[in-house]
Amino acid sequence: MDVSVIVPTFNEAPNVRELVERIQAAVHGRPAEIVFVDDSNDDTPEAIERAAAWSEVPVRLIRREQPTGGLSGAVIAGLAASRGDWCIVMDGDLQHPPEVIPVLLRSGAERDVDVVVASRHVTGGSSEGLSGRVRQLVSASATILTRAMFPSRLRHCTDPMTGFFAVRRSSIDLDKLRPRGFKILLEILARNTLTVAEEPFVFAERKAGESKADFRQGVRFLTQLASLRFGRLSGFALIGAFGAVGNLAIMATLQAVGMWFLLAATIAAVVTIFTNFLLQERFVFHDLRREGRRFRARLAQSLAFNGTETALRTFLLWLVVVSTSIASVPAQAALLTVGFLLRFVFHARVVYRPRRTRLVHVDLDVGPKALETAPTRPAGLPAILAPRQIPNSRSSRFLT
Repeated sequence: MDVSVIVPTFNEAPNVRELVERIQAAVHGRPAEIVFVDDSNDDTPEAIERAAAWSEVPVRLIRREQPTGGLSGAVIAGLAASRGDWCIVMDGDLQHPPEVIPVLLRSGAERDVDVVVASRHVTGGSSEGLSGRVRQLVSASATILTRAMFPSRLRHCTDPMTGFFAVRRSSIDLDKLRPRGFKILLEILARNTLTVAEEPFVFAERKAGESKADFRQGVRFLTQLASLRFGRLSGFALIGAFGAVGNLAIMATLQAVGMWFLLAATIAAVVTIFTNFLLQERFVFHDLRREGRRFRARLAQSLAFNGTETALRTFLLWLVVVSTSIASVPAQAALLTVGFLLRFVFHARVVYRPRRTRLVHVDLDVGPKALETAPTRPAGLPAILAPRQIPNSRSSRFLT
C-alpha cells in the first residue's frame, strides 16, 4: 500500500460522498486506501458504508466506542491501523482540498522529508475559509504563540495548527504521542525529530455541517500547548515573576522614601529589564544563543522592546492612577501580567529566533570513494548548506 488517507470524522455525513469522490480522483493510479475514524452520533457511518460500496479505492471505517483524545486520538488510531508508506491526514469537512494530496506526496518523495505540511501561511496559501475576522485572529494568534514556544522544532513549519499534512509512517513513534484536543500535527512535530517541508493550500469554506471549534477546544489547545512546552515557558515565567516582584519591591521602597511614583516605576523597570535579560540568556534561551544574532544584537533588541513596553506601560500606569481610584502598585502588577505573554513571544520569535536552514540538493553515490573526491565547500558557506557535487551519482535526496 502506497498511501493511506486518514479522515477523522464527527457528524460529517453530508460531506462524505464528495470527499470520497475527490480523494479517489486525487490518488488515481496509486495503491491507496481511505481510512475513516468516526466518533459521530449521526448517520455518518452509514454514509461511509454507502461510499465504500461504490468507491474504487478501498474504504475502511473505524468506529470508536470511546473517543479518547478527541480528534488527535482519532488520527492516532488511523495511523496505527494504516497500511500505507505515506499517510495523508485531513479533515472531513472539505475545507482541506483533496486535490493537494498529489502535491504533498510528490514533495515528500522529491525532498526526502518525513512530513509535508499543507500550509496556509506560505506564498500561495490562504486561510480565507475561516469564518469571520474573530476566528481568523484567534487562529493567527495561536500560530504565533505556538511557534514562539517551539522555535527549534517548528523552524521549518509556518502552520503547525493545520490539520492537513502528509507523514511518512515509518518516521514517527506512535508510542511517544499523547493525544489531546485537535492539533495533532503539533503533537507529532513536538514529540518527534522530523524533517519538514511545506506546500501552500487555500483553506476552503465549509460546505455542510457545523464547525467543531468552540471554547472547550480552545481550552484543550492551551492545555496541550502547556503540556508540550512547559519547560521554556515556565522558566521565562519564573524569571518574569522574580522580575515582577523585584520591580514592585523597588518601586514600593522608592515611594516609601518619598520618590514620585512615576520616577520610581521607571527606575524599577530599568533594573529589572537588565536583570531579566541576563537571567533569560543563562537559563531560558541558552540553547538558542548560537542560533541567531550576536549578544549585542540580542541585548539591543531586548532592551528596545522592553523599553518600548515599559514606556507604554508607564503611560498606562499614569493614566490609570490619575483617572481611577486604583492604587499605583496594584495597577502596575496588573500591567506587568498583561505584558508577560507579549515579552515571551517577542523574545522567542525575534530575539532568539533560530536560523531557518534551507533545503539543499545533494547528489549521493552508494560508493565511499565518491565522497573522497567531493570538492570542498565554497569559502564562507556553512558545511550543512554546502552542496557536494559527486560524480556518477545514482540517487539523490534533499538534506537540511
